[in-house]
Amino acid sequence: MNLFASLVRLFFALALAASIWAPQAQAADLQKTVLVTDCENPMQLEVLSDGRILYIERGGKVKLWTPGPQQSVVVWSREVEARNNSATPATGGAWEAGLLGLAVDPKFDRNHWVYLYYSPKAGNDVRVARLTLEGTPPQLADEKILLKVPVDLEVCCHYAGGLGFDAQGNLYVATGDNTVGFESDAFAPTDFREGRKFFDSARSAGNANDLRGKILRIHPEPNGTVTIPPGNLFPPGTPNTRPEIYVMGCRNPWRFAVDAQSGTLYFGDVGPDAPMPLEQRGPAGFDEFNRTKQAGNFGWPFLIADNRPYRQFDFATKTSGPAQDPAQPLNLSPNNTGPKELPPAQPAWMFYPAGPSARFPLFGSGGRSAAAGPVYHFNAQLTSDRKLPAELDNTLFIYEWMRNWILAVKLDAQGERIDIQRFAPGLTFKRPTDLKLGPDGALYVIEFGSGWENNRDAQIVRVGAAP
Repeated sequence: MNLFASLVRLFFALALAASIWAPQAQAADLQKTVLVTDCENPMQLEVLSDGRILYIERGGKVKLWTPGPQQSVVVWSREVEARNNSATPATGGAWEAGLLGLAVDPKFDRNHWVYLYYSPKAGNDVRVARLTLEGTPPQLADEKILLKVPVDLEVCCHYAGGLGFDAQGNLYVATGDNTVGFESDAFAPTDFREGRKFFDSARSAGNANDLRGKILRIHPEPNGTVTIPPGNLFPPGTPNTRPEIYVMGCRNPWRFAVDAQSGTLYFGDVGPDAPMPLEQRGPAGFDEFNRTKQAGNFGWPFLIADNRPYRQFDFATKTSGPAQDPAQPLNLSPNNTGPKELPPAQPAWMFYPAGPSARFPLFGSGGRSAAAGPVYHFNAQLTSDRKLPAELDNTLFIYEWMRNWILAVKLDAQGERIDIQRFAPGLTFKRPTDLKLGPDGALYVIEFGSGWENNRDAQIVRVGAAP
């Protein structure tokens, strides 16, 4: 009888533990509060320790929202290269460029440093700049350029642009492959013909001597210079490589986050659109969610998903060469300025197609734009009536700009995936664009709005426990 009673108690304990992570339980009493509506094409945000919110607009403005009067003021404005989709030449023309990235220094409360990633008007680069928020009324001033990423601004697509810090004060910079993907039948754009460099991602993402199609890692110094932290993919002095590269082989890794506790980098990467694989070309298109604690090559444009290889397609003769080897990818492009032999390709952590995913049914189907957000760690000592519940402890937030969802990925102590559930299934989100955890333990979300740009319903919201 005692054994039976013990088994019954164990059964109900396990059932209770399982119910804690049920969608209804992890979403219970979560409330969405609209904070900012005065925003046009908002891209990234930062929540300051005093509750103010810094956010950027792609057209070239940095704004500061204050909770007291609930109003935003412009603290920086610059004319940037950021064209609308409706006013571009056939090859594109900076559709996705502009003011793209924002981060505040880990010691912001002391030094007031703010970092931006933007494309200057009529320039040929996208740059990382450090400014100081000072004065009354506050303004961003004393600009120092930390890094320039040379780009082809006449090319429409894939500028990425996210910024973020790790616990060691290293700044991460996400850059896209800056390549036209419209004329490769939705497979890998590796067109090696003369005059077709804009259609060749091997010149950028697959090039170890190029800063595009990467996640860079640099360490800002107080004097406005940067140093290279140890452990990047190519040690300083490695011939024909860039030491700033931490992750290479990305198509458009526009949103990432570094977990301060584990040091793990999580990033989404937006993939191509091929609806199905072709033997003479390669795999279907997938978006990826990746994670890593060390520098690596994630394959694009030579491999995708779980290291599914592309064949080197000759666009002139319409013939296919051999498939790429994940253990030793080769960059044979005439536009490659780096080594031909690349580091081994790392498989994606999670990946999904345009159609339904058997592995991840909650991902749904439709357009794809993978984005990785922060990891939540519940703090029992934090005095806040808005903090997310303990059931979400050690949870990674991932989100989809095209599919309008935010998912909660429960992790174990080793960072392995336990389960995935819809975050706050009773709430809706219109094109989530950036997610940040505030000092109050709530989740702050940029909603880009219903359309592709200039949306009247763009806003910044806070999701937290209901009072």
